Amino acid sequence: MGGPEIERLISLLAKLPGMGPRSARRAALKMLQQPQLRMVPLAAALNDAARAVKSCSVCFNLDSTDPCAICTDPHRERELICVVESVADVWALERAHAHRGLYHVLGGTLSALAGTRPEDLTADALVARVSHGGISEVVLALGATVDGASTAHWLSERLHPLGARISRLATGVPIGGALDTLDDGTLATALRGRRIMES
Repeated sequence: MGGPEIERLISLLAKLPGMGPRSARRAALKMLQQPQLRMVPLAAALNDAARAVKSCSVCFNLDSTDPCAICTDPHRERELICVVESVADVWALERAHAHRGLYHVLGGTLSALAGTRPEDLTADALVARVSHGGISEVVLALGATVDGASTAHWLSERLHPLGARISRLATGVPIGGALDTLDDGTLATALRGRRIMES
């Protein structure tokens, strides 16, 4: 079908989420038919992103600045932190314009099956942020899965003694649903209808 360069391109594209071997071949063919228009700018953008993008030392979002643009935005509600599992969830909430506060990316949820332990998450950094004061509410915007619920309960127990109100997303997030797959209206409704978690 093609030389090793084409096979390597297809193989790398096939590893992307939502791309199988057939989709990867179609994407590779489209790029190869107009390399100056499609491949060269893409390669430059990938190179620039690989060099510039890093994890925010405050909230663990991805950005080319540290602290990230959200953490340094003076118009954000600084007393409100929304805790999410991944950067994809931050992007989903921002796309929906559902949250005007700050974020904290946990980097996963507790999972015995996947082997994710408390020390694998950024929970200690979250506790430190809330401990410094000035935070009135922490929204635990974790997926409606068993792992999400158990992680929210564990975080709630750690955060309650610090004095901030702890809430979870309301209905609208389906059981087993991931935030980055939901439509904007569902996300916004779920965040607006969040409820306080009792210790």
